[in-house]
Amino acid sequence: ALQFVKRPIFARLEARAAFAGPLAKLLLLAIVAAVDVLAIVACLAAGYVTAILFFGGPPNINQALFLNAFLFIELVKAAFHVFVVPGHPKLRLTPFGDRHAIYWSFWISRLISILGYTFLFVAPVVEKNSSVAAGDAVRFIVAFISLCLIIFLILRNRATVRDRLSRQRARGDRSYSARFHAFLGKIWWVLAIIFVLSLFSVWLSSPDEGLRFMTFATLKSVGAMALGGLIVSTLTKIIVKGIPVPDRVRERLPLLERRVNSFIPNALTILRVLVVIVVIGFILEAWRLFDLGGWATTEVGQRVVSGTIGAGTVILLGFAVFLGVSSWIEYRLNPNFGSVPTSRERTLLSLLRNAFTITLVAMIIMLVLSQIGLNIGPLLAGAGVIGLAVGFGAQKLVQDIITGAFIQFENAMNEGDVVLVSGVSGVVERLTIRSVGLRSIDGTYHLIPFSSVDQVANMTKDFSQFLIDLGVAYRENIVEVKALMQEAFDEVKAMPVGADIIADFEMFGVNELGDSAVVVRGRIKTRPGKQWGIGRAYNETVMCGNGIST
Repeated sequence: ALQFVKRPIFARLEARAAFAGPLAKLLLLAIVAAVDVLAIVACLAAGYVTAILFFGGPPNINQALFLNAFLFIELVKAAFHVFVVPGHPKLRLTPFGDRHAIYWSFWISRLISILGYTFLFVAPVVEKNSSVAAGDAVRFIVAFISLCLIIFLILRNRATVRDRLSRQRARGDRSYSARFHAFLGKIWWVLAIIFVLSLFSVWLSSPDEGLRFMTFATLKSVGAMALGGLIVSTLTKIIVKGIPVPDRVRERLPLLERRVNSFIPNALTILRVLVVIVVIGFILEAWRLFDLGGWATTEVGQRVVSGTIGAGTVILLGFAVFLGVSSWIEYRLNPNFGSVPTSRERTLLSLLRNAFTITLVAMIIMLVLSQIGLNIGPLLAGAGVIGLAVGFGAQKLVQDIITGAFIQFENAMNEGDVVLVSGVSGVVERLTIRSVGLRSIDGTYHLIPFSSVDQVANMTKDFSQFLIDLGVAYRENIVEVKALMQEAFDEVKAMPVGADIIADFEMFGVNELGDSAVVVRGRIKTRPGKQWGIGRAYNETVMCGNGIST
C-alpha cells in the first residue's frame, strides 16, 4: 500500500527534477530518502502494533528478530535505492540507464534480502529451535548460493561493464583517465571474483571477527565510493554543462558567463581530484591500511589540510573579488545601461581593470604560497632585487610606464580620440600604461611605446575646429566672397550635420596673397571629431554654383 502512496510523490519529484540542476537534484534525492525512511518506519510501527493487537502483548523474540532484520535490510535497500532510483531516470545523478538501474536494483535488493533475513532472522531462529550447527549449515548454504549467484552476475555482465568503462577510449580519448578505465574494464571481473571469494573465505575461517571486519570495511568502501562517485558525477555534469547566467544579467554583463565558466570548471576539476583522494583515503582507512584520521591530527596532516583549505579559500575569494570588480567595470562600460561612459571613463576603467588584475594575481600568489607554508619574505626580497635589476636593464620599459602615467594624469588622450603621435595620425584604439595603439585612416594599426612620444597632438579634445582657406581669383570682390562664405555656413548649419556646429562662423578675412589667388580664411567650431564631416559638407556647398572663380 505504501508503494502506491510513494509512487505519486516520486512522480512529482521527478517532474521537478526535469528542470533542476545537480544541486537541486541532490535536495530532491534527500527527499526521496526521507520518504523511503518514513515508509520503513511506518511499516515497522505497523508490525509492532500488529504484534500488540493480535498476539496479546509486545513482540516475542522471533517477532523482534524479524522486525529488526526488516529495519536493517530495508534501510540498506533504501540507501541503494537513492543511488540508482529505478524507474525515475530524471532523479538519477549516477550514470545508469533506466534499464540497468532496474536490473541492478532487482538483483541487489534480492541479495540483500536473502542474506539479511538468513543471517538476522532465519539462522538465529533455527539455532534457537534446533542447534548451532543447524544454524551454521543454513548460513553456509545460503551464503554459498549467494556466492554462486554473485559470480554468475559478474560473468554475465562482464562485457557490459567493460564496454561502459572503455567508452572514452573507444571515442579516441587518449588521456590517462581513459586508459585507466579501459584497463580496468578488462580486469574488473577478475578483481570482483577475487574479492567475493576472499570475503567468503574470511567468513568461513572467522565467521565473527573476520566477517565483521570485512563487512564493515566493504560497506564503508562502497559508501565512500558511492558518495564520492555521486559528488564526482555531479561535478562532471556541472563542468560539462557550465553554469548558465540569467538572460537579464547576461544582457548587462556579456562577459560574466564566460568568466565564470572559465574558472569554475578548473576549480571543480581540482575539487574532483581532491574528492577522489579523500575517497581513496577512506577506503584505505576502512581496510586498516592507512589511518586517515590519525594522519589528519598530526602536525604534517594539520598543515596539509589547513594549507589546502586556506589556499582554496584565498583563490575563491580572489576570484570573487576579480569577478565583482570586472563585472562593475564591464557594467560601467556598457552603453546600453546607465549613463553612456565618456572616452575618459573608458580609458581609465580599462587601465584600472588591467592594473587591478595584475595586482590581485600577485597578491593571490603570495597569499597562496603563504598558506601552504612557504616563507614569502625571501620571495619578496628576491622580487625586489629582480625588480631593481629589471629597472636597470629595461630603462625603456620604465620610461614607457612613467611617461604613460603622466600622459594619463594630464588627460592628453583617451580611447576614441584622433591624435598625432610620433608622426603617426589615427584613432586611439587601445591605451595601456606603456603604449598606445593607433588605427590610421588606411586601416594600419600602429603600436607606439610612450618612450618614443615627445608630443601629443589631440584633434578631438573638448572641441574641434575646421579651418577654411578659400583661394579666389584676384578679380573677385572680397566683400562678396565673405558674404558667400557666410551663406555657405548658414546652409550647412541648416543641414542635419549642422547640429554638430557649436559656434557662429568665424571670419578672419584675407590671409594670403598668393601668385594666382587670394586666400580668404574662416573657421567653424564643432563638436569633437565632427570637423571633417562638416568640412566636407561646407566645401560641397561652396563649390555649388556660387559664381566665384577659385
